[in-house]
Amino acid sequence: MASSAPTARPSRVPSGPRARLTVSVLAYCGILMAVMQTVVVPLLPDLPRLTGASPSAVSWMVTASLLAGAVLTPVLGRAGDMYGKRRVLLLSLALMTAGSVICALTADITLLITARALQGAAVSVVPLSISILRDELPPERRNGAVALMSSTVGIGAALGLPAAALIVQYANWHVMFWVTAALGATGVALIRWAVPESPVRESGRFDVTGALGLAVGLVCLLLAVSQGGTWGWGSAPIAGLFAGAVLVLALWWRHQLRADRPLVDLRLVSRPRVGLSHVAALLTGFAFYANTLVTAQLVQAPESSGYGLGLSIVQTGLVLLPSGVVMLLLSPVSARISAARGPRITLSLGAAVIAAGYGVRIADSRSLVMIMVGATVVSIGTTLAYSALPALIIRAVPASQTASANGVNVLMRTVGQAVSSAAVAAVLVHHTSLVDGLPLPTLHGYLVAFAVAAGIALAAGAVALLIPGDPAHGREPAPEADPAPEGEPTSESTRAKGVRSVADGTAMEEA
Repeated sequence: MASSAPTARPSRVPSGPRARLTVSVLAYCGILMAVMQTVVVPLLPDLPRLTGASPSAVSWMVTASLLAGAVLTPVLGRAGDMYGKRRVLLLSLALMTAGSVICALTADITLLITARALQGAAVSVVPLSISILRDELPPERRNGAVALMSSTVGIGAALGLPAAALIVQYANWHVMFWVTAALGATGVALIRWAVPESPVRESGRFDVTGALGLAVGLVCLLLAVSQGGTWGWGSAPIAGLFAGAVLVLALWWRHQLRADRPLVDLRLVSRPRVGLSHVAALLTGFAFYANTLVTAQLVQAPESSGYGLGLSIVQTGLVLLPSGVVMLLLSPVSARISAARGPRITLSLGAAVIAAGYGVRIADSRSLVMIMVGATVVSIGTTLAYSALPALIIRAVPASQTASANGVNVLMRTVGQAVSSAAVAAVLVHHTSLVDGLPLPTLHGYLVAFAVAAGIALAAGAVALLIPGDPAHGREPAPEADPAPEGEPTSESTRAKGVRSVADGTAMEEA
């Protein structure tokens, strides 16, 4: 019978200039993934005219990518742990690139939605890259690299919106997808050249039943959350989707507890160090996403609303640009805080800074300068929080489960963002007034949305402080060893025995 214990294979670590570019290449791919998620936003108002489809059909250009990313992130993370992280990373970027090529070649809405679903696979780039960094980098370089990788989500979102808006404004809309296809192909080539395959693997059989169950449950849940405002929260389809999600995920949970090698190790999730980190990720995702959603709508509102600035989509992207620059510059700072005080303190501090940023927005959301200051402060907090989350996971799980555990953590952020989008939409719909005959959200509605996001951020900070750690030194306990079948020692326990043997021999020599 084949062993299911984790195995280590010889690493093909690159030498020369390639070794120094591994982190940069992975960060480039993370930024590209975030850019891919935002490039379609400037197109949404014009896509019904360009494709001949209804606005509701066009909205699936966003929904399809969200659903595919949520479903595939934990699945591809687990596949990376078992079959090779670099191999699955290449697959993710190849799917994203193929989706861009299809979007560049067609105006058929069905093909466009399918292509956007393919692009959603790229969301797994971040957890896979973080796992590679854990396996390949020495400890003194690991924290900074992981912090940078986590920040690429915000950096890419801030850079992608103005870049896509400029392309859409001054060129054919298909050009935007040709650009992302070229960038994706470049990413694939760079990974093949500069990124080694991780030597850490976990053998065993892939949990196909668990993957299908999670996919069905998440699709039902996120579809209900994302479409509730459009279909009606009390409608039969939404109620049926929520009921289906509860039933399927309950059965999936039972299956995961019984499986020998589950897709998601719920024994790890049930531990406070892992479970509370996932809860904090969900809350942080909610708090972070409200900033982008509300800021974009507020500054584009017409001046006749009494608060709006009437900015174009290009100008809106430039307003959000400083947030991305700040995230890029502050990622090393967040890594140093985590090294000195522990990632749970960094996470709690980041959540507090996010809440403070929303406090600035509540105090003044009429001045462009103050809007940019508030949005930037929220981004500073997001940098701290997002860099701490993978560090917490790395310290809490075995090396052979890093990609799958970080995949679940990214999934929780995605769920938080989806809930944030639905909650913000519900708040703004509830607080509307007629302006020039059109219903627009009131300034009070935006302030309520800021207050809700600030409260969620404070809740994330409180959860972070509940994560077990060593408050005296600010460091987390060593990660748990890989579970092994009866009679088979884990690689962690084998190494521990070796250390003890060396220590015993040294003591005998001294005696």
